[in-house]
Amino acid sequence: MRSLILVAGLAVLAAPMAAQQADSSKTMKHDSGMHMQHMQHEDADQAVAGGGHLPEGWATRTDRNASPANDKFETMGSGFHVTSGPAAIYYRATDAVEGPFHTLASFTQTKEPKHPEAYGLFYAGRDLQGPNQQYTYFEVRGDGKYLVKGRQGDSTYTIQDWTANPAVHAAGDDGTATNKLEIDAKSQPGKVRFLANGQEVYSMAAKPDDLKGIVGLRVNHNLSVHIAGFAVHK
Repeated sequence: MRSLILVAGLAVLAAPMAAQQADSSKTMKHDSGMHMQHMQHEDADQAVAGGGHLPEGWATRTDRNASPANDKFETMGSGFHVTSGPAAIYYRATDAVEGPFHTLASFTQTKEPKHPEAYGLFYAGRDLQGPNQQYTYFEVRGDGKYLVKGRQGDSTYTIQDWTANPAVHAAGDDGTATNKLEIDAKSQPGKVRFLANGQEVYSMAAKPDDLKGIVGLRVNHNLSVHIAGFAVHK
């Protein structure tokens, strides 16, 4: 009789342990699945023929110190065209500002990437070739969302995370989209406004020192983007 009671007791103790192991197994599978799903959205920088050259007066810096040989930034018509391997910024020393400014450009994504990738403008660029590079950037991507973010050295920080806004033109069935982007730090003192196709999508306070630096372009990896009407009004 005592043996039966002991066996029953062991069975009762074993049941919760088995359930915990099953739950743990499910959690591990779920985490593994999430990891694999995340990995599927990571694609390597593409090789770009004819890259590594820049129009006169322009400079570039890639993310993660990737080789600029796989970025092609060229004059095309009255504008520029970027065929990117690694993500990068493009800029001219003559576009440095010391105070209020307004910059704008029209970006046309000419073909669909493997997954939404972003392009846009940056300002307050400092030490852009050094270890303490910094700038603030405003980008949109093919799913109709925009982002405002900052860079400090090798790190970035989010100011406004990816947010859908009807002012941002999403890519069509052919993968193309055109968005006119603006950063306006001139019309309203003490404020920086971010506009897509003439509509403000975000704004934030800014002191005069926050504005100082180089203004330029940013294009993320594996994109084909035409840029027209880039200008910096000081």
